[in-house]
Formats: sequence, C-alpha cells, structure tokens
Amino acid sequence: MAKKGNRVQVILECTEQRESGVPGMSRYITTKNKKNTPERMEMKKYNPYLKKVTVHKEIK
Repeated sequence: MAKKGNRVQVILECTEQRESGVPGMSRYITTKNKKNTPERMEMKKYNPYLKKVTVHKEIK
C-alpha cells in the first residue's frame, strides 16, 4: 500500500489580475510539502493575460 506523504497539490492564482479587472484568470498547479511550509505559498510566475511576471498566491 502506498504511503500518504506530506506533499499536497496547491493552486496558485494571480493577485494583480483579480484587482485589475482584466478578463480571464492565470492559475498554476504545483505541489508543496505541508510539513516544511505550512503557510500559504507565494511565487512569481508568468501571466499570459497581462503578458508579464506577477505574484501568484496559493488559494484554498
């Protein structure tokens, strides 16, 4: 039987696009170790709608 690890899938959503009102939503799926990083993740990723690199935060 496979072990249940500490790694979970999380969704990262663009924060700038939500505030700007541009249609569409930039989201990325990644994994994190919930034991090492219990707080919400924040990464800089490319947003194709705004055509620039923006801050993406983890959503529930």
